[in-house]
Amino acid sequence: MAEKITDDIRKDLEKACALHQRAVSDYSKCVEFSKIMSDLLARLEDNDCLRTADKVMTILLDCNPKEGSHCDKATIVGERMKKF
Repeated sequence: MAEKITDDIRKDLEKACALHQRAVSDYSKCVEFSKIMSDLLARLEDNDCLRTADKVMTILLDCNPKEGSHCDKATIVGERMKKF
């Protein structure tokens, strides 16, 4: 059975995808991306969209914003974001 993802969650996922492309070299955007994804994880779990929540959790495991350094896993996270 396909998950029913609400329009507001879908829009925020799209926003996070676009944001990640800019976040690779901008720490504040990286932190914003991480916060959006954390919020989405909670909302997806609350809506019983567990498969999608698992995908978001996998992304968050690799997302570790560090001030003053380039993201080591930007390519991996970027590829996962494209699958959304």
